[in-house]
Amino acid sequence: MEFDGIRALVTGGASGIGLATARLLAERGASVACLDLDAAPEPFHAVKADVTDDASVRAAVQDAAGRLGGLDVLVNNAGIGAQGTVEDNDDDEWRRVFDVNVLGIVRVSRAALPHLRRSGSAAIVNTCSIAATAGLPERALYSATKGAVQSLTLAMAADHLREGIRVTCVNPGTADTPWIDRLLERADDPEAERVALNARQPSGRLVAPEEVAAAIAYLASPLAAATTGTALAVDGGMQGLRPRPRP
Repeated sequence: MEFDGIRALVTGGASGIGLATARLLAERGASVACLDLDAAPEPFHAVKADVTDDASVRAAVQDAAGRLGGLDVLVNNAGIGAQGTVEDNDDDEWRRVFDVNVLGIVRVSRAALPHLRRSGSAAIVNTCSIAATAGLPERALYSATKGAVQSLTLAMAADHLREGIRVTCVNPGTADTPWIDRLLERADDPEAERVALNARQPSGRLVAPEEVAAAIAYLASPLAAATTGTALAVDGGMQGLRPRPRP
C-alpha cells in the first residue's frame, strides 16, 4: 500500500480517466478528493470547481486540502477535446480549449503548490496526450494544447525540483472515455469510426482508462521518487512503433 498516508487531489475526477485514477489511488491507500464540475461518487471527497475560474479553483483546492489535512499528490486531469484543422475552430474555441487544457493546469497547480511544498515529497502528474508527439488528423487545436502541456510539465519539473515536488505527465493514446462515446455518437457511421480509432493504435484497440490510471499511479507513487520531467506514453505503441500492416 504505497499510498498509505498520502493525500491526493484529482481534477476531472468524476468520470473517465480521472475517476479510474481516484479509485486506484484509494485502493492503494490514498485519501482522495476529486475536483470536477460534477460530483464524484462516494467515498471520495467531492469539491466542485470550474478550472477556468481562478477564484473557484482556489476555494476548491483549499477545501480539499482542509478535508484531507494537506496535499501530497496533484493529478491535473481535467480537459476537453476539439476536432478540426487549423481552419475549423474560431478564435473563441481556441481560447476556450486552451483555457481548460492549459490554463486549467496552471490555476490548479498554482493553488496547490503551497500545500505540496509542505508535503516534503510531493508529485504532480499532468494528463497530456499522444497528440503532443504525433501528428493526428483534424486535431490541430487539441494537439496544440497538449504540446503546451508537455512543455509546461518539463518547465514545472525544473522549477520545483529543489522544493521536493516531482512533475511528470502521462500521454495516453485514444482512450475509451465518455468523450470518445460522444464523438462516436456524432459520427455518420459510429461503428466504422470506432474500428478506425482502434486501428490507429498498433495494439489494435483503444486504451482503457484503468491502464492510464495505472501509469498515473506509478508516476505519483513514492516508489517513483527518482522520476521527474518524464512523459510516459500509454498508447498501445502509437508513439514509437511502426509495425508492418496486418496481412
